[in-house]
This record gives sequence, C-alpha cells and structure tokens, in this order.
Amino acid sequence: MAITELLPLRDLQACCAPITREVISEENAVSVARAMKALADPARLRLLSMVAAHADGEACVCDLTEPLGLSQPTVSHHLKVLSEAGFLSRTKRGTWAYYRIVPGSLDVISGFLATV
Repeated sequence: MAITELLPLRDLQACCAPITREVISEENAVSVARAMKALADPARLRLLSMVAAHADGEACVCDLTEPLGLSQPTVSHHLKVLSEAGFLSRTKRGTWAYYRIVPGSLDVISGFLATV
C-alpha cells in the first residue's frame, strides 16, 4: 500500500475538527488515527522536535541526518511521511529541502488526547 493511501491528509484542522467531549465520529477517528500513525515512530517524533528546535524553526535535511544517526534517504522518507500527514511544510532551495512545522498541526492530536 502506498504511503499516500495511508496518509492522504493535507489539512488536519479541516479533516478532524471539531473534536469535542462527545463521542468521536468514525470519520474523525480514522483521520486522527492516520495522523497518530505518522507520529508513532521514534525517529519521526525526534525529527519534529529537531525541526521545532532548529534556528528559525526551519531545518534542512542536511542538518538532520547526522544528529538523528540515520541515512539521508531514510530521513527524507520520514520527513515525507510527516509532510504528507500535514505536520511539516516543505520548501525546496537548490538541491536541498527545508522543513518547518505547520502552525496548529499538532493541536488536533493534543486536543483529542486532552478530551479522553
């Protein structure tokens, strides 16, 4: 199954909102589960943390490979999964890709976890 089939999310706020104290709908449960699946990897959680902590909140793939201890293709794959899930935005400059956290992208997950 292609990663785009697993994680077709682009806008977590639109697909998952509103999440309230009511029982979560099946559609929202599927969306939240897909987003959580993207986060359910230690390397991806570390990447989110590294991007957020990086100067200006933006990091190049070249800045992330050595501290993470993974190869560039592996780091790029994890960044792609996080981007497709709507957690990171990507801009290309020359041969390098730069990533930053999408503002509010983690709010849906934290809001859901706060209600259960």
